[in-house]
Amino acid sequence: MALVTDPQDRIERQRRRAWVALGVAWALLGLLGVRAYVLQVLHHDRYVAQAEGNRTAVVPLVPPRGRILDRNGIVLADHVPVYTLEVTPGRTPDLDATLQRLGELVELTPRDLQRFRRLRAESKRFDPLPLKSRLSETEMARVAAHLWALPGVEIQARQLRRYPLGETAAHVVGYIGRISERDRAQMDDWPDERVANYRGTTHIGKVGVEAAQEERLHGRTGLEQLETTATGRAVRRLGVTPAQAGDDIRLALDVRLQHLVERLYGRRRGALVVLDAHNGEVLALVSMPTFDPNLFVDGIDSDTWRELNESLDRPLLNRALRGTYPPGSTYKPFMALAALELGLRTPQTAVLDPGYWTLGNHRFRSHGETALGMVDLRRSIVLSSNVYYYTLAHEMGVQAIHDFMAPLGFGQRTGIDLPGEVRGILPSPAWKRAAYRQPEQQRWHPGETISLGIGQGYNSFTMLQLATAVAALANGGQRMTPHVALQALPVGQPPLPLAPAQPPRPLGYRPENLRVVLDAMVGVTTEGTAARAFAGAPYRSGGKTGTAQAVTIGQRERYDAARLAEYQRDHSLYVAFAPAEAPRYVAAAIVENAGFGAAHAAPIVRRVFDYLLLGLYPSEEDIAATQKGQTAAPIGVPRRVDEVPWPPRP
Repeated sequence: MALVTDPQDRIERQRRRAWVALGVAWALLGLLGVRAYVLQVLHHDRYVAQAEGNRTAVVPLVPPRGRILDRNGIVLADHVPVYTLEVTPGRTPDLDATLQRLGELVELTPRDLQRFRRLRAESKRFDPLPLKSRLSETEMARVAAHLWALPGVEIQARQLRRYPLGETAAHVVGYIGRISERDRAQMDDWPDERVANYRGTTHIGKVGVEAAQEERLHGRTGLEQLETTATGRAVRRLGVTPAQAGDDIRLALDVRLQHLVERLYGRRRGALVVLDAHNGEVLALVSMPTFDPNLFVDGIDSDTWRELNESLDRPLLNRALRGTYPPGSTYKPFMALAALELGLRTPQTAVLDPGYWTLGNHRFRSHGETALGMVDLRRSIVLSSNVYYYTLAHEMGVQAIHDFMAPLGFGQRTGIDLPGEVRGILPSPAWKRAAYRQPEQQRWHPGETISLGIGQGYNSFTMLQLATAVAALANGGQRMTPHVALQALPVGQPPLPLAPAQPPRPLGYRPENLRVVLDAMVGVTTEGTAARAFAGAPYRSGGKTGTAQAVTIGQRERYDAARLAEYQRDHSLYVAFAPAEAPRYVAAAIVENAGFGAAHAAPIVRRVFDYLLLGLYPSEEDIAATQKGQTAAPIGVPRRVDEVPWPPRP
C-alpha cells in the first residue's frame, strides 16, 4: 500500500534544503571574501613585493678596491681589468670532460689546473672558480663560440688585484685571496650591515696592509635592479645605486729604501726595521727572504704553496713582526740605562773585566775571552764588555730587569697597525712558572739571570720591538706606537690621517742618564765595534753591535762557526740612531746565522743612513759585496737616489 505524502510537507522539506544550500553557498562566498581581503589588503605589500621579485632581479655591483701607495705615491697595489674563464663545478655534469674540452680551446698550464683543484677543495659546489685569468681576445672568441655546449662555464669581466713591484715589500703590503670558509666563519661576527656590503665579493685581504685596512680598501657595494623574463634574462635596467670605490691608502713606507735593503740582504735571511723616532712612522720593514704576492690573488697552486710553506728559509714568515731572537749585546745600552735610573751604577763606576766571570762553579765567558781590564759604563758599551753586564744582572735580579724593560716594549706587542705581531719573551719567574709544567723546570735559578744581562738566555724579541726601544732612547724617553699607514685617500674628499690610537708614552727617564747612554753608543761608531762600518761618514750616528747565539755552546767549548751547520751559527745584529746631535731615524737589523754584528748587520744600516741623511744610493759594486758580507764602509762611487732608475727591473 503506497504512502500518501502531504504536498505541503514536501514543499517545506524542499524549502529547508534550499535554505541550507543557500547558507552553505553564502558561507563559502564569505570565506572567499575573507581570504580575498587577507590576500589583497592585509598581505598586499608582501605579495606585491613577491610579484615584483619574480619580475626583477637585484644584482650587487662590487666596488673597485682601493690602491696602496708608498709615502711618495709609488703604487704598491692596484687592479687591472681582465677577462677570466670561470667554472662552477656544481653546474657542470662532467667536470673532467669540461676541463679537457677547455684545454683544447685555451692553453691551460699544470699550474692553472693545480690551482683550480686547490680552490675546488676549499670552496662550495656552486662557487664560480677561476680556471684561467687574462684571456686574450682570441681565447675569448674560441670559448664564447662553444659556451652553449659547456654548462657551468662563463667568461667574466673582473678587476684583478696586481702588485706591480712583485716581491718588494710583500710582507708589508700583504695580499688578497678568495673568501674561504674560515673567512666566512669570522664574518659571522660582523654587523649585518658590513656583511651585506660583501654581497658579490669573492676576495678579501689576507695579511699585511691588505688585511689591516680591509674595510677602507673594500669600498661600498652598489646595487643594480633589472627587469627579467620568466627565464631570468635581463631585458631592462630599472635602477642603479652606484658602487663606491674603496679608499686609497698611503703608507709611511719609502719603497725605494725598502727595495734597496732587500737587495743588500741578497740571499741571506733576516729582518730590518727603520722608524722615524719623532712620530713612529715605519720607513722600512724588511723580512728576507720574501715572496711574490701576485701568486695568491687567484689562488695559489699546490706545488708553489708547498715550496713556500715547507722551505727551510720560511719566506712566508714576516720576521720583522713574528721572528723572535735573542738581542745579544744590543741589549746592553738598555741595561746600562737601567743601572743609572735605578742608582746601581754611576757613569764612573768601573768593573774589572778579565774575560770571564764566575758564579758558583759556572764560568760565564766574554766573546773571544778577551780581557778588557777596568771598564766604566761608556767603555762597557763601546767595547761590549760581557763581564760588566754579568755583574750588573746579578745585582739587579731578574724581576728588576723585567720591570724596567717592559715599559720599553720588550716582550710586549708594539701596537703596530699590521696583523700577526707576536709578543716575544721578556722572562721573569712568573713567566717561567706559566711556561713550564714540571716543578723543577718552573724554578728560577740564579745562573739564568746572568745571561739576561747580555741579551741571551730566555730573552727573545722582534726587530720591531728593538727599533721601538731604541726610538725611546733617541727621542728623549717617549715610547712611540709604530705605524705603517699614513692616510686614507677617499675619492673626491680630503685625505684622512690614520694616526696611532695611542699617543706617545713618556717613560720618565732623566735626561742626563739618556745622554750618557747615547754618547756611549756614538762611541761605538767612532772608536768601537762599528767604527769600520761608519768610517768616512759625514754625519755622526750611534749604535750597538750584537752577536746572538742561535744554539747554546758549553762553557768548556769554543765557538767555531766552521764546525756548525749554517742554521746553528750566531746571528748578526745592529741597532742605531742618526744623526747623533738630533736623532731622527732609528734602525734595528738582524742577519740570521751570519756571525759578528759589525761585519754583516752594521754595514746594511750604514747604507740606510746614507740614503736617508745624504740621499745616496750605493754603487752596484758595493751592493754585490755587501750581499756577501764583504764590506764595511761603502766602496765604489755612490749615486744620488733620484739618479737610480725606477721602477726596478723584474
